[in-house]
Amino acid sequence: MKVSQAINERRSVKSYDPDHRMTEAEIEQLMSLAMLSPTAFNIQHWRFVVVTDPVLRHQIRAVSWNQAQVTDASLLIILTADLKAWEKDPARYWVNAPKQASDYLVKAIHDYYTDHAQAERDEGMRSGGMAAMTLMLAAKEMGYDTCPMDGFDFDAVGKLINLPADHVPVMFVVVGKPLEAAKPRSGQLPLNEVVIYNRFE
Repeated sequence: MKVSQAINERRSVKSYDPDHRMTEAEIEQLMSLAMLSPTAFNIQHWRFVVVTDPVLRHQIRAVSWNQAQVTDASLLIILTADLKAWEKDPARYWVNAPKQASDYLVKAIHDYYTDHAQAERDEGMRSGGMAAMTLMLAAKEMGYDTCPMDGFDFDAVGKLINLPADHVPVMFVVVGKPLEAAKPRSGQLPLNEVVIYNRFE
């Protein structure tokens, strides 16, 4: 499938076949592709919590407005961000780079994030969003539909998955086989309203 086709055909689907199971190979392929998503300074601070425990899935559904896709989709992936990934042995993010570049970038990581909590959080959210899009497009190519979600109690989900104190939830992405086709697009804004050249008037 061409990328343009996946973009055109990707829709948020909320009704999934609860009996469909993805293979371990499919899950590994999907997550491996997600890990190719870009991150600032290559710190790879996304953490993907793949929830396979059915009891936990039901507990999470209870704090997610009882949305059926949380339990019925083949996969529930909770994207989280490790806000302190930048200080956890940052040299490993540049281990294959020339030493001069690695030394420069490791220092730049330290200088950029130290005492800059807003940057930590902003980068985590940006990176999580890009990883979510990678997941959704890769899943579409694999023949699956998806739904990005933020309709859940972030604190309650954090407790249920034992989220470390230096991590934050970003969003869910559910993946599965749809029970029905997505409805037609409900209303796209015109290109000339959302694309601005150079500056706003």
